[in-house]
Order: sequence, then structure tokens, then C-alpha cells
Amino acid sequence: MFDIALYEPEIAPNTGNIIRLCANCGAHLHLIEPLGFDLDEKKVRRAGLDYHDLARVTRHKDYAAFAKAMAGRRIFACTTKATQFHTQASFQTGDVLLFGPETRGLPNTLIQSLSEDQRLRIPMQADARSLNLSNAVAIIGYEVWRQLGFAGAQ
Repeated sequence: MFDIALYEPEIAPNTGNIIRLCANCGAHLHLIEPLGFDLDEKKVRRAGLDYHDLARVTRHKDYAAFAKAMAGRRIFACTTKATQFHTQASFQTGDVLLFGPETRGLPNTLIQSLSEDQRLRIPMQADARSLNLSNAVAIIGYEVWRQLGFAGAQ
């Protein structure tokens, strides 16, 4: 399967929606601290509904701990600062999609640490700045799952 990682997420309902998404497509979710909310927050529970028990969620104390845990795997930075569209990448089992916090995105140093073919963007109109985080995760996540033949789907 594939994994989704949220770097320092800030908005509880977005993370709740992503938990639900991961439960439905079989992705493992990684949360890279610090988080801008408590995972027990009512807003996270409400957005994730009863999917918390169906999702695999791992917390990492910081990006270094996350990177160590992902050693040997391809990490894709999902950012408006990339030139390659997400549909141009060829995904493999074990790939990791990394998304930045809602208000500032991934740090430039982190983006630059990955090769250009591991930086992805979603096409948008010229005047648009960005999409909602949970929408962006759904768009790219389902493209990865499609390329993997919707493994595990019924």
C-alpha cells in the first residue's frame, strides 16, 4: 500500500477528514509533531467519525524521527512549489505522500532535500493559491491508489 504524512498539521477537522480517508483507502497515516491541536479534540473525532479504529495512525516527534522511520522509501513532497503534476508520477507500493501545514506548507529546505521527480503539485487555475489540505490529500491519494490497482478495494 502507500502512506500519507502530515507535517505539523494545524487544523483538527482536516486531520479528522484525512483519518477517514486513510481508513477508506487503506493508507497508513503519519503525523509529524508538533500538532496544532490535541488528537482527542472533538473536531478531530467529529470529522473522523467512527473511522479512528479503522485507520492506522503513527505519530513522530519531529521530521528527523519520521525520516528515520521511512528510510529506504520514496517520499513525495506535495506542494504548490513543484513543477511536476501528481498525475505524471509513477507510484509504487510503499511510497509516502508528504503534505505541509495548512497555513505555510512544507519548508523550502525540506522540499529542496528531495529530487525534483519527488515533488508533486495539483494543477490549478493560474490565480489560485492552494487547495484545502484534506482535499489535496484526497486528490493525490486516490491517484496513487488508482495506480496501485485499488488494492484491497471491494
